Amino acid sequence: MPLTLEQLNAAAPEEAARLLDGLYEHSPWIAAQALAARPLRSLAQFKHAMVRVLAQAPREAQLALVRAHPELAGKAMVANALTAESAREQGTAGLTQCTPDEFARIQQLNAEYNARFGFPFILAVRGPRGTGLPRQDIIDTFARRLSNPPDFELAEALRNIHRIAEIRLNDLFGVAPALGNGVWDWQETLAQHSDPGFAEKGQLTVTYLTDAHRACAQRISHWMRDCGFDEVAVDAVGNVVGRYHGATPDAPLLMTGSHYDTVRNGGKYDGRLGIFVPMACVRELHRQGRRLPFGIEVVGFSEEEGQRYKATFLGSGALIGDFDPAWLDQKDADGVTLREAMQHAGLCIDDIPKLQRDPGRYLGFVEVHIEQGPVLNELDLPLGVVTSINGSVRFVGEMHGMASHAGTTPMDRRRDAAAAVAELILAVEARAARDGDSVGTVGLLNVPGGSINVVPGRCQFSLDLRAPTDPQRDALVADVLAALQSIAARRGMHYTLEETMRAAAAPSAPAWQQRWERAVDALGVPVHRMPSGAGHDAMKLHEIMPQAMLFVRGLNSGISHNPLESTTSDDMQLAVDAFSHLLNQLATETP
Repeated sequence: MPLTLEQLNAAAPEEAARLLDGLYEHSPWIAAQALAARPLRSLAQFKHAMVRVLAQAPREAQLALVRAHPELAGKAMVANALTAESAREQGTAGLTQCTPDEFARIQQLNAEYNARFGFPFILAVRGPRGTGLPRQDIIDTFARRLSNPPDFELAEALRNIHRIAEIRLNDLFGVAPALGNGVWDWQETLAQHSDPGFAEKGQLTVTYLTDAHRACAQRISHWMRDCGFDEVAVDAVGNVVGRYHGATPDAPLLMTGSHYDTVRNGGKYDGRLGIFVPMACVRELHRQGRRLPFGIEVVGFSEEEGQRYKATFLGSGALIGDFDPAWLDQKDADGVTLREAMQHAGLCIDDIPKLQRDPGRYLGFVEVHIEQGPVLNELDLPLGVVTSINGSVRFVGEMHGMASHAGTTPMDRRRDAAAAVAELILAVEARAARDGDSVGTVGLLNVPGGSINVVPGRCQFSLDLRAPTDPQRDALVADVLAALQSIAARRGMHYTLEETMRAAAAPSAPAWQQRWERAVDALGVPVHRMPSGAGHDAMKLHEIMPQAMLFVRGLNSGISHNPLESTTSDDMQLAVDAFSHLLNQLATETP
């Protein structure tokens, strides 16, 4: 019989520890110490309690835990000496059926990894869905992580150990993240659609109004109908809009959603997670025959990334009346105008002005999104509450010095444009770090006509400066521009600088942020507040209605806009649960 939370809370310490034996390989002390958090409100709370125990343990204890694990497809597996849990996990991933070449490759990687780090390679081989990783994915991950710095790799090993323990705990309690698995499966299926040139390589790229993009819209539409939405349509800019009616005809609406387009060779969860989480909630409401005192409008925004046309946030912008007719004459790389693409897709351009929403009908906008950063991953927290979407300013510039011979020009007589920009990069880094939550990046750096034996006379560069509030952003910009001017003057140079983009910060509406906080707390998960450094559709809706966001932890250091972008079905389940809790809060507050 599966263990229950009530049994675990009621058991004597020795008995409780015995019930949890095997969660961590040959290391029962972690679960035993985490039991101090009883009475437990949820498995999520206990999982985090175990995370905290290990995080606070001495490094020697952490290393001992890692070294207690067997090598993947190693001697213990061959000798049938694995623990029952490890044997089941390696078997689920097919490691017991390796081909001779695969086995030889894994043995080689095991030897290289142990020589570099001094402990065995740890990977949760049952994977983010819990059903097992393909062997080639395991081998590729093994090879990729060999290049990690030692301290980072130890932390990554511990994160994988916690994932292994999470899956084992689920098995022990006989629970499965059913709704999270459903959200996971939607995203996997949708990722089958990809633009030509990328699909053939197994890469995910879905840009505005391509065949793959329109296929995604149709697929989402069908799933919305299956979930029980009362109205489903693709609007005049390609947004997929589903409405689940409220209890009364005049009920207000809660808007939610995110985008379904992707960057080139991107990930499966950026944007799309924010469509499918609320869809899962609506499906549950429909199954229960339940209506809320407000309707739910889920929007799959058709364009956010600005990949095919430079009309970023086209989908969400259209809902606030921010569609520039001049965009219709933009051409893509093949010379197809936006107008032609929309007409080919059967969209009615004349209807675009009708898409503008009346904010008086809406309670607000909420968005769930994968974090796209390393913070939650490093903290081992599944969810984060967004306090603000950073405001940003971007520039492109060029530093002008004097080109000269690299061998004959003394160091004190040089006017090295690249060295000046290098000094600026360090100034940006130091100034942004001073705020704690500002960020500054020089992402483009180019020496036109550069040569190995010539002191650079010109250096082109970019500046991307972001902060959670506009005053903080503006102070950052002012200080960086002052540093740029000072560096150029001191080095006897001049520069050009052009502002290319300015976006206002979008602070979360306090009441809505607090609803997310209460939802996360109700799950037994610590509430972590954080700004969003990336832009989101919520920035556009912020212009006409209150908004707030919930972040979901990403794996692989939170990498995004990348095929390695990933999260687990357990974390997706928590996101669905948090969203459901927010809906229930709102139901008690709405007349």
